[in-house]
Amino acid sequence: MKAIRQHEFGGPEVLHYEDAPMPELQPGEVLVRVHAIGLNPPDWYLRNGYKMLPPEWQPQVSFPVILGTDVAGVVAAVADDVREFSVGDEVYAMVRFPSGLAGDSRGYAEYVSVPASEVAFKPAGIDYVHAAGAPMSLLTAWQFMIELGHDEANPLQPNRHEPVPLAGKIVLVNGAAGGVGHFAVQIAKLKGAHVIAVASGAHEAFLRDLGADEFIDYTKVAPEAVARNVDLVIDAVGGPTSGRFLPTLKPGGALFPIFPLGFSAAAEAEKLGITVSATQVRSNGPQLAELGRLLDSGAIRVAIDSTFPLADARQAHERAARGHIQGKIVLTVR
Repeated sequence: MKAIRQHEFGGPEVLHYEDAPMPELQPGEVLVRVHAIGLNPPDWYLRNGYKMLPPEWQPQVSFPVILGTDVAGVVAAVADDVREFSVGDEVYAMVRFPSGLAGDSRGYAEYVSVPASEVAFKPAGIDYVHAAGAPMSLLTAWQFMIELGHDEANPLQPNRHEPVPLAGKIVLVNGAAGGVGHFAVQIAKLKGAHVIAVASGAHEAFLRDLGADEFIDYTKVAPEAVARNVDLVIDAVGGPTSGRFLPTLKPGGALFPIFPLGFSAAAEAEKLGITVSATQVRSNGPQLAELGRLLDSGAIRVAIDSTFPLADARQAHERAARGHIQGKIVLTVR
């Protein structure tokens, strides 16, 4: 089969379209003939060698590596012990995350093997491109905001992450136009929240169409200077600057940084009575099945920023590096 492989860490130039061995189907797995692949930040984190992680957190990687977790396609084969899926089924999945952090997900390829527990039927109402754009970003928003969906220990903090009620609450979403952000806006609105979206001005019409009640153009005014009495901040950008949103929150409010590494305002948050919490998204076929019904009905929509043929994965990563993404970048196969 053809796949995008890399033989060293580096920038987009290390991604090569080349022949690769077909996956070997293991018990409990299905083989998917891939039609589309969604891009996500962990793709470029792995491509670069996880430089943003502390050394003790960096997984040991064996080359060659095939990036990618989010796929949509058709079942080409099933292991003997799999009963839930059959050859010819249209499916989508987030593959082996976070267990595949070292490159074991292997999504940038014409075929990928996937544990059946991580697979769901593709929503009939959307195409492969939109289905591939959903899994990691939508599961992230859902597991942060609605239902964690597992009992694994939290690697990011000592306590379990707990979503908070959204109905009737004020929810601010920072980085609202991106992959996780545009789903967070829709989920908050779907659950009855008043939504404040933060993004650059070019995305205002897009975000209001997704349900945002208010919009803050961060290029003109700092959101923390104008937003007040917020119940929940979903910071889809995250990192060391998340603490700047603490003044926007009510006492008893919550700040959920999607990327929590570097957060340094824990003492201030505790003094203000604000909960700061994060989790790590995990593959979950049953949740994708539940979310598939919302995607099928149009209650949640997947926005596509751009598409590239699989062979042009390097250009797709270059597009991601330029930022200001509206929705998702997707690779297409055949």
